[in-house]
Amino acid sequence: MKEFLISLLSFFGLAFWVEISTESPRCTYYFGPFFTAKEANTEAAGYVEDLQQESAQGIKVLIKRCKPTTLTVSEDLGEIREAHRVPVFSGQP
Repeated sequence: MKEFLISLLSFFGLAFWVEISTESPRCTYYFGPFFTAKEANTEAAGYVEDLQQESAQGIKVLIKRCKPTTLTVSEDLGEIREAHRVPVFSGQP
């Protein structure tokens, strides 16, 4: 029954999610959905620990009601792709 309620809340954007942003790498992660803010807050500690073990820096945690469309948003990926891009017309045969 609880899973059904969480699904319903999630559908309407009323479920709680853990939003974790990191400065290095520059990413935003969403974990959830959760039925209560207390439940989300309890689980957040484990997600932070995992990111710390992966050497993430500048970790910020926010518990909020939302409906994320993407669970991991990496701002660094676009920069990496641009850095390794080779021009099509480089003048080489």
